[in-house]
Amino acid sequence: MRIVIPDDYQDCVRHLACFSLLEGHEVRIYNDTVKGVDELAHRFEGAQALVLTRERTAISAALLERLPCLQLICQTGKLSSHVDVAACQARGIRLMEGSGTGAATAELTWALVLASRRHLVHEAGRMARGLWQGHLGQQLQGQRLGIWGYGRIGRQVAAYGRAFGMQVSVWGREGSQREARADGFEVARDARALCADSDVLSLHVRLTPQSRGLVRASHLALMKPGALLVNTSRAELIEAGALEQALRAGRPGFAAVDVYESEPVLDAGHPLLQLPNVLCTPHIGYVERDNYERYFGIAFGQIRAFAQEAGQQA
Repeated sequence: MRIVIPDDYQDCVRHLACFSLLEGHEVRIYNDTVKGVDELAHRFEGAQALVLTRERTAISAALLERLPCLQLICQTGKLSSHVDVAACQARGIRLMEGSGTGAATAELTWALVLASRRHLVHEAGRMARGLWQGHLGQQLQGQRLGIWGYGRIGRQVAAYGRAFGMQVSVWGREGSQREARADGFEVARDARALCADSDVLSLHVRLTPQSRGLVRASHLALMKPGALLVNTSRAELIEAGALEQALRAGRPGFAAVDVYESEPVLDAGHPLLQLPNVLCTPHIGYVERDNYERYFGIAFGQIRAFAQEAGQQA
């Protein structure tokens, strides 16, 4: 099969052990991102299978009309609104998805919490410049950790908070609240109370049309001046522009962000990068070797099975 893999920013996919599953197939890999239909159609010309890295590239009906050879789309992780599912089905394009444990994102979330509360990046930078202690950090023990969304990642982050001696509060859908109580965690009275009471607030809600803009400016305004907001989920969960305004207003006092409304962020002038009270990382929550082996291993295995089924086995 002719396979195209876009958006391999780090040129790492061909170095994964699971890449051997594609031996004998024709594979083209791109290490950057383009957005326009014309550019994507040119890159994907002749492709029979696409392997998508999460939501980095949108597959629209207009694009699919330009890809007559396409038979299969393998999504690393879960399909989302970036793929026009109805248009794929209308054209007989098979859609497949995989899943991960969420451990890599949960671990990155906690790394951001620790780095932010102890100002690790600033302190390391000062020491590299020949300076000594410059910031007073904040311990986590005894602080309140708020978890907005108690799915597989939120559950892991809550457990880390418990291990660090934090008081953990959870808010989410009724099923999430029930599961949090069963795990021995406190459930907040409502979303406003979660925001007002948390010293660290971490978002773990899946982005859907219903959850877009879920966190509003009014929620952020309730947060403590010394509080930290962490977002390793999706930027669009927060009302557009609200986080920057809230940080400039001092509520919350700090943020650690791994996700952005438009990615990749290649402009050093991005508003969040200009704020001294924000720690930004380039959407690396799920970008980890074991996670990639799992995600891409599932996708490449799906391609082999599809090729065998179609009589195109190499």
